[in-house]
Amino acid sequence: MDMNIQKYMAFIRIVECGSFTKAADSLSYSQSGISRMINDLEKEWGVSLLERGRQGVRLTSDGMKLLPFVRSMCEEYRKLEHQVEKINGLQAGLIRIGTFSSVATHWLPNIIKEFQKSYPEIDYELLLGDYEEIESWIMEGRVDCGFLRLPTLPELDTVFLEQDKLLVILPENHPMADCDYFPIQALCDYPFILLERGGKSDVSEIFERWNISPEVHFTTWDDYAIMSMVESGLGIAILPQLILKRNPYRIIIKELEVPAYRKLGLALRSKKNNSLAMKQFLSYLEYR
Repeated sequence: MDMNIQKYMAFIRIVECGSFTKAADSLSYSQSGISRMINDLEKEWGVSLLERGRQGVRLTSDGMKLLPFVRSMCEEYRKLEHQVEKINGLQAGLIRIGTFSSVATHWLPNIIKEFQKSYPEIDYELLLGDYEEIESWIMEGRVDCGFLRLPTLPELDTVFLEQDKLLVILPENHPMADCDYFPIQALCDYPFILLERGGKSDVSEIFERWNISPEVHFTTWDDYAIMSMVESGLGIAILPQLILKRNPYRIIIKELEVPAYRKLGLALRSKKNNSLAMKQFLSYLEYR
């Protein structure tokens, strides 16, 4: 316990008991020890708090003015202690998570649902962004962890979760709708809608690997906007398999002739220096 809080509690107890001796007994202090605490307070504050007399101890005028504030500080300290105890027992806490839409839609609800069965008092804050934003949020301490494409920044600790296949999506009436596998070179033959914002995307890396330059007509970071545009016949696109689960759009999904993937993982500044809530949360990732 903070030494100043001990002094404040001793001051309050002396007033309640009307005696240094009784206050010392109730707090398991020596009488000299509790007297020293009050002397220290009076020196620190430059005031006289208590007067000793035949009738016992009574407050001075200054002591009377300060007592309500001392009581308030001790009450707030008790609340703080209670909250710390709750957090250490996982009865309270906050987990801040950086994520992107496919994980937020298809993984996090299941993970959080299972976690809440054991820890119903934990709260969550979800921030949606792209890979670079999530990396910066983790580094700045804005979030406790973030779902990312791997590899990520070397300073971060990571947990590999899954390989997510990248798939081509086409309008239902597309000329290639009946093909078994979509040819890489055919990506250049039709208007393309690119999923990208800021840094290099999974799809851009496919273009670089195969040295192709599709005719990009639209660029957005909204997976669902891309599916809607493809459904409307505005072009073709490549999206991760994860976001295509429970797909509500009238689109055709094809595998590439050469499979492509993104590696998904969870990143943290340090696995060792996390809150108890965060450490427990990591053990529930299998429920995604």
